[in-house]
Amino acid sequence: MAMTSGPEGLGTRMRHVLEILDGDIARFLADIGLDGYRPRYSPVVRALLARGPLAIRDLAGEMRVTHSAASQTVAQMSRAGLVRLEPGADARQRIVSLTAKARDLLPLIEAEWTATTEATEALEAELPYSLRALLDAIAEALERKPFRQRIGETDAARELL
Repeated sequence: MAMTSGPEGLGTRMRHVLEILDGDIARFLADIGLDGYRPRYSPVVRALLARGPLAIRDLAGEMRVTHSAASQTVAQMSRAGLVRLEPGADARQRIVSLTAKARDLLPLIEAEWTATTEATEALEAELPYSLRALLDAIAEALERKPFRQRIGETDAARELL
């Protein structure tokens, strides 16, 4: 389904593209024997490989997602037997580490990551600009001025507030 310049908002379009990408990655994961392994798990695995066991707060920072999003992904991965949660120094803190099951799957996970990276580069070669650079630029612009502030500065919002 091609995206046109219809009434869909920016968020709707971004979610649609993400659904397409994640769906196709999930199908590839199933094709290579990683049924039940979700695309959203790979950033967790990569962060834990790079930094070792991490508190969920630190993991969220590494992944550049909210604490809630990281916590939900970790809970799913824990149910799948891919990560272990242990209490941290603070009673409220939970430390996340990879299980032996996840480590056994690393060759397949790394192969998928490499294939996905190559496919991303091929997709970007077809585009008039780098999707990754555009997304980074959007994130940086929103860090400088949050979207909530931008909405509040519109004439339409001023009439509502």
